[in-house]
Amino acid sequence: MTPPSARRAAFPPDLAEGSRRRGRRTGATAARTDDRRRTFPALEPLTGEAFASSWWGNAWVEALEDTALDPARLARGRAYAGRGEVDAITVTPGRVTAYVHGSRPRPYRTEIRLRTLSDDDWDDFLSAAAARPDHIAALLDKEVPQALATVADLLPASGDLIPDCSCPDDGYPCKHAAALCYQTARLLEQDPFVLFLMRGMGEREILAALAHRNATRSAAEHTSAPAAPPPTVPAEEALAPRRLPALPPPFPAPAHPGRPPAYPEGPGTPDPLALDLLATEAAARAHTLLTTGADPIAELNTWQDAVRLAAAHPGSGLTASTRALYRHLAGATGRTPTELARSVAAWRQGGRTALDVLDEPWDPPAGPFDRARPALDAADFPGFRPWRNRLSTDSLQLRFGRDGLWYGYESDAGREDWWPRGTPDTDPVGTITALLGR
Repeated sequence: MTPPSARRAAFPPDLAEGSRRRGRRTGATAARTDDRRRTFPALEPLTGEAFASSWWGNAWVEALEDTALDPARLARGRAYAGRGEVDAITVTPGRVTAYVHGSRPRPYRTEIRLRTLSDDDWDDFLSAAAARPDHIAALLDKEVPQALATVADLLPASGDLIPDCSCPDDGYPCKHAAALCYQTARLLEQDPFVLFLMRGMGEREILAALAHRNATRSAAEHTSAPAAPPPTVPAEEALAPRRLPALPPPFPAPAHPGRPPAYPEGPGTPDPLALDLLATEAAARAHTLLTTGADPIAELNTWQDAVRLAAAHPGSGLTASTRALYRHLAGATGRTPTELARSVAAWRQGGRTALDVLDEPWDPPAGPFDRARPALDAADFPGFRPWRNRLSTDSLQLRFGRDGLWYGYESDAGREDWWPRGTPDTDPVGTITALLGR
């Protein structure tokens, strides 16, 4: 901790008087005028024992308690936080600041500093998050996957938190800094994007960067060669008196359905997202009817059609428009946005059949399913446990579809949170090999 001689003085008397007005305290909702500077009103006194229940909130508390040199000061700081002695908390990259009340009339200016991540660290984090739809869905639900947090060392380790306080106590940390740390754990519990801001990047920056990466990937997947211009006839030749030849054959169907124009947004006009959705759907359905003679959605139920609609719009619910689309489709079908995101991943894996594999376990007859485990053992993939049409380890799973294909799934170790990954294959070994990138 900074020596007492180098500490800042307590704030002016007029601010000290205002900070004692406890009756105006509200819940932890940030006043967000700047995405890289968030101020949270003082939290209400804690009624229970624990300051955090999530794994990332507990990791923050553990980093504080591992750093403390004096358990007594730590206990007093915990009591200060529990009684609500910490005023409004301001979070900026690398710094958490608040005024903390103590035994004197004037509160003390207290802060916690920690290292911000480098550009390379953020690039690794964003790449890992964009690569898996379950990670994106977790972030949108205000959760931090453990596998994602370890990519860039988001959570502090012992000694990462550097306290500073204007009080005369030279403890490390003093009770005021400890109180601020405990209250910060409660903020992290409600919104893990506070942790990302401490490390140097605001919520809107993160979501915009993920949306850009998704859009770039989608554009690369949907790029196609431009269509050749239609043949033309000079006007002089067309108007010359002559016997007209037979009509030419119809133009071949385009390789892809066209995209609608950008619809403006204005007072009294229809919702641009709804117009774009209707026009895109009409074009895709007409293109399929033209090329195959079949209606692609005639046999889909309401849920399957909702998944198909969401899967047709890249972005995984990251942009404002796709978040609204996911929210409306999930609400209309009685599902959650996370359930919809998981089903979209299955639909992109293999359409309606892959969605059935996600939703419906079944008992396959004797044959390929029984031969799968010996084949996996022989290929150095032991330890798969069978249940109905599924073979599972702690983090990998194969599901046998009614179409005779094997579908790959992944989950964080120790969690039953399976997400579709990879391309289906007739060979279970090939599916696992592709899933692991071997």
